Amino acid sequence: MKPFNTTVKNTLLAAALVVGSANLTGCGYNSMQAQDEQINASWSEVVNQYQRRADLIPNLVKVVERYAQHEQATLTQVTQARSQATTINVSADVLNDPAAFQRYQQAQDQLGSALSRLMAVSERYPDLKADKQFQELQAQLEGTENRITVARGRYIQDVQTYNTTVRQFPTNVTAKVFGMHTRPNFTVANEAQISTAPTVDFGNNNTNTANAGGQPVQNNGNTANAGGQPVNNSATATAKP
Repeated sequence: MKPFNTTVKNTLLAAALVVGSANLTGCGYNSMQAQDEQINASWSEVVNQYQRRADLIPNLVKVVERYAQHEQATLTQVTQARSQATTINVSADVLNDPAAFQRYQQAQDQLGSALSRLMAVSERYPDLKADKQFQELQAQLEGTENRITVARGRYIQDVQTYNTTVRQFPTNVTAKVFGMHTRPNFTVANEAQISTAPTVDFGNNNTNTANAGGQPVQNNGNTANAGGQPVNNSATATAKP
């Protein structure tokens, strides 16, 4: 039989553990830990798909080089972009360093742009487009790009959930106590461009515009009617009495 004091101590310890667990759950600590693990898993999938894309590039470059030897500048850009993207640290530590995360994203975006230019080269070489190995690599690359998009989307959602928990009250108090901070997230590569309103120019009185029928109309005297035919604006309408 256990001594009375030992039994009491064990009972008090169990009660303390239950109360402590309830407090951690109520303050959001457990939720943040679970969300943090989900972010790490999502990040691993992003890195995995980016690595898959990088592994396809050397063979793709070799095939293109056989048919498009005059495109050395484009081939070199792809090779250099791949080298830069694969040398950046992609461990989970990147998620705690916004600057490092941004460098990684920029490197991957540059590689994606270089790949787009390389694929555009194939349009000028029919024999290259007909090559079976090129077609297979192209199909694998397209599939990988789709998986990258899906993986990035999941990561973005998981980070949004976690960052919301870290920033909102009262869980933000728990986050500060345990040193848990918001995680960096992916951004739109051409954010500055798409956030700028396009310039719309309707021309002036000395330029031509199209009427409803698609034909140009001189603005210095003619306008288009509903049927798309030019109407001479130089005539003055006379009101009927």
